[in-house]
Amino acid sequence: MSYKDMVKAGATPTDMREYLADGEMSSITIRIPRNLRESAKEAASLQGMSFSALVRKCLITDLTKDLKSN
Repeated sequence: MSYKDMVKAGATPTDMREYLADGEMSSITIRIPRNLRESAKEAASLQGMSFSALVRKCLITDLTKDLKSN
């Protein structure tokens, strides 16, 4: 089942978070301004996590909020 299928089926945010956090890790390359990267690394550190963990958290939060509007 894909993310889109889960949204259409009315999956709960908890089910969606579980689905999104599961699976194999995959490497990606993104280009962002250096100041944004450094600020995000500092923000992640203040929360006791890595930059990668912060990015995953932000993506999961964005993909599970207000699923009805998708």
